[in-house]
Amino acid sequence: MKFGLFGSAQAQRGGPDLDSGQGFRDWIDYHVEAEALGYTSAFVVEHHFTGYGQVSASLNLLTWLAARTKTIRLGTAVLVLPWHNPVLLAEQAATLDLISGGRLDFGIGKGYRHNEFAGFRVPPEEAEPRFEESVEVMTRAFVSRERFSHRGKFWQFDDIVVEPPPSQQPHPPFWVAAGSEASIRKAAERKFNLILDQYASPEVIGQRIALYRSAGMANGRIAVARQAYVANDRADAVAALQKQAAWNKRTVEVSRAPDGKTGSHVLAYAATPQGTEANALYGTPHEISETLGKLQAAGVEYIILTLLGGKDQLRRFAREVMPAFAG
Repeated sequence: MKFGLFGSAQAQRGGPDLDSGQGFRDWIDYHVEAEALGYTSAFVVEHHFTGYGQVSASLNLLTWLAARTKTIRLGTAVLVLPWHNPVLLAEQAATLDLISGGRLDFGIGKGYRHNEFAGFRVPPEEAEPRFEESVEVMTRAFVSRERFSHRGKFWQFDDIVVEPPPSQQPHPPFWVAAGSEASIRKAAERKFNLILDQYASPEVIGQRIALYRSAGMANGRIAVARQAYVANDRADAVAALQKQAAWNKRTVEVSRAPDGKTGSHVLAYAATPQGTEANALYGTPHEISETLGKLQAAGVEYIILTLLGGKDQLRRFAREVMPAFAG
């Protein structure tokens, strides 16, 4: 079983005495150490307009990490295509893939947060067709060495050749987050790698893996996200879970539409008491290992972790949990 990381840096907004960039520097240092400890990837989110300093320019941050590391995979989880010009995004992604020596894992999505659709003034009903058109344009941009034109509903381009070419051929691997049967089947049909959410039980995760494999992706890569905290005892774990629950609640509040409708896996799980914490890896090393064993038995080979607690937790998980699952 391999372990990577999944999360966000934070650039705090403040007065002239506050160094807003420190959160980004801390994030870079954290992942440099993670590489040395044996973590295999760093997946970073893209979010906007939260007011609490989440990462909005994911590829920029990963470019800095690429310059400081040698082997760790550089993932986006995910870049929201309806917010981006697909040609400019393809150029930026290819540039990062080149300078990192082919380490980009290109996670893409349609978006789910109401505040972002409202902020960008993109109707939610356009998310799907914008996503589809962007995937078409970017795929052609990555693989074409000849000039081409595009006439779509949302984007038009004339006589373009997209540069530079990526390092990975035919292009950096696409990853998508999916949970429903239809979305998993579609990911498999398009040969996309799969990110499964951090809230589903091992049993449900196993069912989703089996569906993806049976739909034609026997060799596709699957990353399962999990929130984690290595506790000293049960009381320590419970206290940490309460803190995590508060953060999850904040995420739900900025995501939900005013009418209260759900539009993503996060909001769906939030409708159940403790739904967003029920399957988190919060416990002693032994307890975490037991849960990881259930995930492994369900077919999970790759976990991307959101660790609560900074470098101490990064080191504890690497030293007290990961060795049992090496090889």
